[in-house]
Amino acid sequence: MLNNKALNGEKIIVNIRDIKIGIDNRPIIIAGPCSVESKNQIIETALSLKEIGVDILRGGAFKPRTSPYAFQGLGYKGLEYLKQAGEAAGIPVVTELMTENDLNIVSDCADIIQIGSRNMYNYPLLEAVGEINKPVLLKRGMSASILEWIMAAEYIAARGNKNIILCERGIRTFETYTRNTLDLSAVPIVKKKTGLPVVVDPSHGTGIRELVNPMSRAALACGADGLMIEVHLDPQNALCDGQQSITLDEYKSIYEMKRKIIISPTSIH
Repeated sequence: MLNNKALNGEKIIVNIRDIKIGIDNRPIIIAGPCSVESKNQIIETALSLKEIGVDILRGGAFKPRTSPYAFQGLGYKGLEYLKQAGEAAGIPVVTELMTENDLNIVSDCADIIQIGSRNMYNYPLLEAVGEINKPVLLKRGMSASILEWIMAAEYIAARGNKNIILCERGIRTFETYTRNTLDLSAVPIVKKKTGLPVVVDPSHGTGIRELVNPMSRAALACGADGLMIEVHLDPQNALCDGQQSITLDEYKSIYEMKRKIIISPTSIH
């Protein structure tokens, strides 16, 4: 049984500036590089995405990586660059918060605070973002059940903040061909059980550039309220997750596909 208390299935629309997330048949797109690599890189990316069409800019300043020797992000300098990029393009930004100590500075720089897959079980961090008036994007833990994911959202909502966007980003299974197994069946389930908007991350969900487009289509077809996509100016030389990052031209085709959705989430032409 799903004994959620604060989230009872009543539909919740999350507002970020003039963007409304959770309106039927009006999916949004969050796009940008896995990590902020330089000031020029993130600003150029933001302006290019803005020209094509994008709702929210993503970019990691703090990157939790499996290997301690991998690129960990630019930290506070990356936050500053991301904020400048959002201002230059006139679009809101989302970035990951990793520790409670950085809550204030991340809140000052970002319009949406992301809780990453590894921190979905970090209950003190969930409670901390539940006590502020800021939208939170909660990624599903890589090994989390649907119930555990919903209960993580409850930790935030129970503290008073129901401005939550759930993000399905794939789960770890026995399959090794893809980076994760993108669980699209979770989308209609958690939307019904919580009332929260749900976006899908096909980049982390597959880990394969060529699968981002078809899985984006599938995500919107099953009723996702948006997509979260990794886009890089030069994926082959990206410092983080280049193999799953798409080019601007590839992103444009996804954006055009999204624009053609009409009548119902299952009508994709």
